[in-house]
Amino acid sequence: MEYSNTLNTYAPAITEEQVAQLVASAKAAAVANENVDVYKFCLSAIDLTTLTCNDSVESVTAFAKRAVTFPDNYPDIPNVASICVYPSFVETVGLAVDGTPMRITSVGGGFPASQTFLEVKMLEVAMAVENGADEVDIVLNVGKMLTGAYDEAAAEVEMIRSEMDEDVVLKVIIESGALKSPELIRKASLLSMEAGADFIKTSTGKIDVAATPEAAVVMCQAIKDYYEKSGRRVGFKAAGGVKTPQDAALYYTIVEQILGKEWLTTELFRIGASSAANNLLSGILGHEAKHF
Repeated sequence: MEYSNTLNTYAPAITEEQVAQLVASAKAAAVANENVDVYKFCLSAIDLTTLTCNDSVESVTAFAKRAVTFPDNYPDIPNVASICVYPSFVETVGLAVDGTPMRITSVGGGFPASQTFLEVKMLEVAMAVENGADEVDIVLNVGKMLTGAYDEAAAEVEMIRSEMDEDVVLKVIIESGALKSPELIRKASLLSMEAGADFIKTSTGKIDVAATPEAAVVMCQAIKDYYEKSGRRVGFKAAGGVKTPQDAALYYTIVEQILGKEWLTTELFRIGASSAANNLLSGILGHEAKHF
């Protein structure tokens, strides 16, 4: 497929000034969403994440079990959406969550840099799915995006998607902090969706600039335009730097304002986070709590 030609069927990105106006509007509206109900939903939308060089079978098992035991301690608060780990720990999480509805998310495809052979990316994703991953987060090739090799970047996503069953959720990380401009962020978003992404995600959390409201606005606009063209709903995931309940409420508000309430489900909205889970729980309870 010639993805570059597909881009020409969409309008250009909105300007930085228009982005700033939309962000200002969302920040003003977000104050009303800084409440327990929104915090509960945002907690239920979290992909609870551990992606460090210190991860081990023991630490990941303990991490997963904290999520599994959450309903026992807080039966009136919805649990997180999934547990997100490196591919080699998918089976570890599977053993820890066996018999529960907890979903397993694996990063893959040469995360976080996406700088390896396509065959390796495809095999890594296939192995993660074989080991039990329900969802896979890959990184769009940023180097190809920055040099204008759009067809190659999108073709990689398409090939990786082919390694997954239809019921496995594919989230494509566009690394918006590296792309920087609204135009490139929009192109990366549209290309990812055209190539089969079920979600587009802001960031890996592994570079200096992670999720920003500005990138979220551009990405959500792209999701809206893609939906109007294709009729297929694609989800939005904010990840990297989302720490406070107020941060979560702001991304909730951006989705609400641009995409509408129908996108405010865990099938279409996620937050990639670790510390945010305890902070949202604290905001719900009205006092400091550390469960996760």
